[in-house]
Amino acid sequence: MNAPLHNARPGSASGSDTDVRPALTLLIAAPRGFCAGVDRAIEIVERSLERYGSPVYVRHEIVHNQYVVEGLKAKGAIFVEELDEVPDGAPVVFSAHGVPKSVPQEAQRRGLDYLDATCPLVSKVHRQAERQIEAGRHILFIGHRGHPEVIGTMGQVPEGQMTLVETMKDVELLEFAPGTELSFLTQTTLSVDDTAAMVEAIRLKFPQIVGPKAEDICYATSNRQAAVKEIAPGSDLVLVIGSPNSSNSVRLVEVAEKCGTEARLIQRADDIDRAWLEGVGTLGLTAGASAPEKLVREVVDRLSEWRTVEEHTLVSAVEKMVFKLPRQLTE
Repeated sequence: MNAPLHNARPGSASGSDTDVRPALTLLIAAPRGFCAGVDRAIEIVERSLERYGSPVYVRHEIVHNQYVVEGLKAKGAIFVEELDEVPDGAPVVFSAHGVPKSVPQEAQRRGLDYLDATCPLVSKVHRQAERQIEAGRHILFIGHRGHPEVIGTMGQVPEGQMTLVETMKDVELLEFAPGTELSFLTQTTLSVDDTAAMVEAIRLKFPQIVGPKAEDICYATSNRQAAVKEIAPGSDLVLVIGSPNSSNSVRLVEVAEKCGTEARLIQRADDIDRAWLEGVGTLGLTAGASAPEKLVREVVDRLSEWRTVEEHTLVSAVEKMVFKLPRQLTE
């Protein structure tokens, strides 16, 4: 384990039976939790509520975390899946995952006041897709079918000009007419290692394929996976806080498992089964990019009810990324 230990402190277990509680070493990954894109998306909804008043409509979950969504609902946000659920004249926010081009076009047609909370790193992939089509290339898009980011990215180009690639088997089955110009792009929340292997296979099959100058997988996804690789080898169990429909959170579970460590995805402390801790002396803990730090502390507090916890934060990177808000909210 190469990362230094930071912020070591005992857990705040209360009660007279503290001394008889089994010890638990808690390795907390850093970075973890909210990324700059998620921070920005949530702030866009909150500022929209301040500016327009309640309700503000949000097309799809602003980020994939039920705690965050419920908190924004309590402030006056209404979440819908399609634009036709938004009344005329109501403000609407597009989620951080991005939307097909047809969505803002329809919003403009209806005269809706809309704000785009698409993560700037996803928007960057959208622009890359447009450029590849303008250059006459067919795009291979590495991603997970049905994920909102994939739907949004594939919706940036005319139908039939982008092929989704999910697995190595998909790569094997790819066939194109001789002379077809190809390029590839990737979803931003994939496994770094799995994607690298798939890109290698694609390049081997299509040596002339054009790829992005920089990695599409976002800095936050890469950093959180690297942080899990620091805590997992020394842990008996890794808990990942995140939603089942959060791609980056599910990838963190997979990364831990590939380190040979049992891992479980939880949404919050109430999901923890105390029986999981039997035989566990060292527990790893992290959170996906859409999970707030409050849920991390909630889990630590719950563990401290059962065990005498000693926390260690393993820092593998320091993030300072900040994204600007839409002009409508800053003028």
